[in-house]
Amino acid sequence: MSRREPDFDAFKGDIEDAERRVAREIDPGARALVVAILVFVVLLSFVLPHTGAARGLDVLIGDDTAIREAIALPSRVFVWLILVFSVGFSILALTTRRWGLAWIALAGSAVSCPIGMLAIWSRQTVAQPHPGPGIGLIAAWIAVILLAFHWARVVWSRTALQLAAEEERRRLAAMQQTKGLLDPEDGPDPTSR
Repeated sequence: MSRREPDFDAFKGDIEDAERRVAREIDPGARALVVAILVFVVLLSFVLPHTGAARGLDVLIGDDTAIREAIALPSRVFVWLILVFSVGFSILALTTRRWGLAWIALAGSAVSCPIGMLAIWSRQTVAQPHPGPGIGLIAAWIAVILLAFHWARVVWSRTALQLAAEEERRRLAAMQQTKGLLDPEDGPDPTSR
């Protein structure tokens, strides 16, 4: 048995490194397709009418069409947030499968949800000659809400491999703790007084 313990200790660092790598990764499974479709809908919203003649792309760059339609700050902030987080970080998280990037995509999309609601509300309360919210703004807002939901499910789900590694780590820690308690050679610690 003492022959096996040194062998295990030699590989313990490798096992811990592999466990850390697995813990940093996500496995979206079938949700990856749903997230990819929602990212496509958000991208499509940039070419759809945001309000009146202004498309999402016009709002993003702030051109003359957006100025004529009296685009307010919430709409501009919403469009930039969904471009950076709902599109950019979602694509990065899907391609790299990194937990941290998925978490950033979730956080940015979650912040975008109330900003999108505020953007729609600000278009509904604008003076009469200016139109209300367009199909692009509404589609983007709904897609971002669904994207935040699906990223939340991906970020908080644990794979079977992660759960097994976690259980093995707990078992080894408990075994080492009981071994330390039962080892008669250690005796009481004189510095504990």
